[in-house]
Amino acid sequence: MNNSSNQKSEFLPEGTKRDRGKDAQRLNILVARAVGNAVKSTLGPRGMDKMLVDEYGNVTVSNDGAAILKEMAIEHPVGKMLVDLAKTQDEEVGDGTTSAVVFAGGLVSKAETLLDENIHPSIIIKGYKMAAEKAAELFKEISEEITINDKELLLDIAKTSMTGKASEYSGGLAHIVVEAINKISKISHENLDKEQIKIEQKVGANISESKLVDGIVLDKEIVHSEMPREINDAKILLLSTALEIKEPETEAKIQITSPEQLQAFLDQEENTLKQMVEQIEATGANVLICQKGIDDLAQHYLAQKGICAIRRVKQSDLEMIAKATKAKIVSRLKDVTEKELGFTKKIYDKKIAGDHMFFIEGCPNPRTVTIILRGTSEQILAETDRTLTDAIGAVISSLKIGRYVAAGGASEIEVSLKLKDFAKTVGGREQLAIECFAEVLDVIPKTLSESAGLDAIDTIVSLRNKHQDPKNKFVGVDVINGTLTDMKEKRVIEPLNVKTQAITSAAEVAEMILRIDDIIAGSKGGQGAGPQGQPNMPNMPGMM
Repeated sequence: MNNSSNQKSEFLPEGTKRDRGKDAQRLNILVARAVGNAVKSTLGPRGMDKMLVDEYGNVTVSNDGAAILKEMAIEHPVGKMLVDLAKTQDEEVGDGTTSAVVFAGGLVSKAETLLDENIHPSIIIKGYKMAAEKAAELFKEISEEITINDKELLLDIAKTSMTGKASEYSGGLAHIVVEAINKISKISHENLDKEQIKIEQKVGANISESKLVDGIVLDKEIVHSEMPREINDAKILLLSTALEIKEPETEAKIQITSPEQLQAFLDQEENTLKQMVEQIEATGANVLICQKGIDDLAQHYLAQKGICAIRRVKQSDLEMIAKATKAKIVSRLKDVTEKELGFTKKIYDKKIAGDHMFFIEGCPNPRTVTIILRGTSEQILAETDRTLTDAIGAVISSLKIGRYVAAGGASEIEVSLKLKDFAKTVGGREQLAIECFAEVLDVIPKTLSESAGLDAIDTIVSLRNKHQDPKNKFVGVDVINGTLTDMKEKRVIEPLNVKTQAITSAAEVAEMILRIDDIIAGSKGGQGAGPQGQPNMPNMPGMM
């Protein structure tokens, strides 16, 4: 019996590596903690940036949690779970990705202490679930209302989201964000979508020269110099096929034996293109926007007819124009009628930073706007684009949920204290897990105080003392001045669902990680195995 129990498992292929029980749990906790720590220093207005260089030498400089984790080549499965967590947070609420990952890393790390005390993972998971549900309730209790009419509050949310990323220009960019959302909003804010706000990047000028255009801007040039550069009362045809002579799908051979035959063949091609342009003209269209190519000869005929055209427009942009102008995207030129055309007050071509851009303004369904974003380098533009996208997501989220909370760690410390009171009413071993959950919430004010040059322990103690008085529920860490102050009065606020989504998602990921007690990493036929037949699955955190 003893011999059989000591025999090696034969059901897995040779070269397979396996970690079980506490070894697997420790490894997962190590990775989760490392990923959380990798992005933690980016939190707050004085958060640091990360520079990531890929295998081709392309550089990304960012302090956006989702962008950093996306660019990091994390191989460990637990690390990938945290990358997915950041992606979900970004898609759902548009901001708070770093907080979500830091929370998840903190929850898994705190669980290690409880595991050392021989508390079963299922008990920890149960406690975490109870704490997450209660925390979501408590965040809602301390939140306040916001509507589309509260322009100042919306500006504050946009500024808070951008602080630390484009803080110098956050005031101007926040105004652009709020104005853009005002233009695309209707009575109901549930249908607001950040896809309705198009961002076009242009290198050259300072960020402060960014501006909002009430319409659609395409980074495209009119295809022919003789075409009109500006048209009022434009009738737009959207074409998803090429305005060219189609090549046969199968291999074909054309035999020409005389110059007359060659000329007749060329004349036939020319007539076909001419007919295509005449069909477009017959609909009354004076603007052609084509998803694919436009033949040079067709461009000439279009110019002769006074029709303005641009080509190789993305499918997503074509769909956006269709919605804004009430046009239909046509795939067969033969089927085109006036009914398929879209209408707008004005289209024109304008040079920005040496490049021509195509403007469509005065659309009948103006629920799409464009932000022309300026920057002095590609890296600055890319990071400002991410910043702007986060701010747009934060403002839209606050309108959808209709509530906001104080930032600067104020809401986290308030909920943390109330969670500890709640833990006492639960009792049992779950109480320990709930208390650990409450301590993880303290990581936000702790990190903010460290970046402000304050002592983290002293700051947490002072915050807890202040929050004993209900009047101080908005007191948090003022990173810029290095003091504790009322964050609501300081106008530093965040959408409620940035907090609740981060807490809920982090708890779910932590639960998934804590349930794992066996890691099996193998490769087919031993391929990809490292020294001594071990597979190339990283054992240490970082795994980048």
